[in-house]
Amino acid sequence: MSDPQVTSRTAGTLGGRKQIALLVLCAQLFLDSMDVSLMGVALPELKDDLGLSAEELQWIISGYAVAYGGFLLLGGRAADLFGRRRMFFWGTAVFAVASLAGGFVSDGTLLIVSRVIKGVAAAFIAPAALSIIMTTFKEGPERNRAVGIFSLTGASGYAAGLVLSGVLTELNWRLTFFVPFVIAALVLAAVRYAVSPDPVRAGERPGFDAFGAVTATGGVLLLVFALTRAPKVGWGSATTVLSLVASVALLVAFVIIQNRRAEPLVQLSIFRSRTLSTANVVGLTWACATIGWQFVALLYLQQVLDYSALGAGAAIVPMAAAILVTVNVTPRVINRFGLRVPAVAGLLLQGLGILLFLRADESSEYVTVLLPALILHGIGNGLSFPSFNVAGVSGVADEQQGLATSLIQSALQLGGGLGVAVAAAVLATGGEGGLASYHRAFLAVGLFSLAGALAAALGLGPARTPEPDGAADAPDAADAAYGPKGAPGATDAPTDARKGTTDGSDPVVLEREGA
Repeated sequence: MSDPQVTSRTAGTLGGRKQIALLVLCAQLFLDSMDVSLMGVALPELKDDLGLSAEELQWIISGYAVAYGGFLLLGGRAADLFGRRRMFFWGTAVFAVASLAGGFVSDGTLLIVSRVIKGVAAAFIAPAALSIIMTTFKEGPERNRAVGIFSLTGASGYAAGLVLSGVLTELNWRLTFFVPFVIAALVLAAVRYAVSPDPVRAGERPGFDAFGAVTATGGVLLLVFALTRAPKVGWGSATTVLSLVASVALLVAFVIIQNRRAEPLVQLSIFRSRTLSTANVVGLTWACATIGWQFVALLYLQQVLDYSALGAGAAIVPMAAAILVTVNVTPRVINRFGLRVPAVAGLLLQGLGILLFLRADESSEYVTVLLPALILHGIGNGLSFPSFNVAGVSGVADEQQGLATSLIQSALQLGGGLGVAVAAAVLATGGEGGLASYHRAFLAVGLFSLAGALAAALGLGPARTPEPDGAADAPDAADAAYGPKGAPGATDAPTDARKGTTDGSDPVVLEREGA
């Protein structure tokens, strides 16, 4: 998402502090990723301590994800226009303040507001951090290694959040807000030392599509609100109908705005690529499934099986381990079989792992019932995620790489918010706490995985394209994806490896260095 008017595209770090800069940027990404999963185990404690409803619990998760996804494109544009370090610094500052405030409040509405503000802040932090990496590290092996470390940090943060939330909640649920504040404060203190100032900009600033961001985010928020309220007020109620109508109107307005603006937030022509469009659909369904499942499963473990917060966090460890192992193996699978095979296989395994929770009852044995489902889900999760992320940036011109990676990120975050909303709505229709309602919720989110597998099978093109002689190295899967959190792995990486077809066919998948 670079701008030709920026006088220097190689804003490095001060002196030889590249590694310190990478450490600081990775620390914030770890925090953003961790915050996606950190609240899951704390939800029952929040419900009991603050007397929150199921709807409010859902918004604690969805509010962060929807705000993150809705403002991400605007955050990326702001980093280009107003300075990457500046956006990273102030985004982190807002994130830290919102975390601290969330730890002190005892009102459900204020807690949700703090989570929404953190989501908006994260939307400005992520693209700025990635742009700093892309302009700090030299194109080639140096940049690839930096992006690979950055990518693994995202995966580690998501997995760590699943586990650490149990430990923190066991002590006090407020620590799930205070610990992120401490990490964010440390990052904030180091930014000005580790990262050099933004380059001086010459010429007039390009346009800033605030209306596009507002209509897109407002449309999605109203859609999530309608899905959440409908089980209580009725699908035919004025609240539900008006919310859905307003949601559609705002989303249509977003499309109209993008078509008419000279410098739109999203160049809609990018969706002419079948591969890119399919990757975003798959990413949306993947997130609906995995984040929706997380919401339901952690409630089930604690409210039906009476696991403690620490026990629920520990129960997720095998799944987190399976994700981390598989994410590191998947690039070789992609090199061998192309994008379609691991994407489809991964989504089917993920869906199977979720649907195996239909066997769960009030006294399910962990080893025989839950553990196989968790491991299958983790393997499928780690196998499919890099595949559709690589597809999301394949065959896209260099100057649109930033937009492509922001789109896949937005799809993942919005999918997570919608998945939780659907899961919460299904849980509410059967009465809170009943085993049958949990089964229906597991079925609903599991079907998202199967829908994603079908989309990947139909839209990701040939399983493998023959490799031409003398072709350049293909992008490492890490270059196109963070971790299960869903953050993009590379913006503005003008390498020949990322050039491909624009007609929707799969790009050539080549062997990486050392693969």
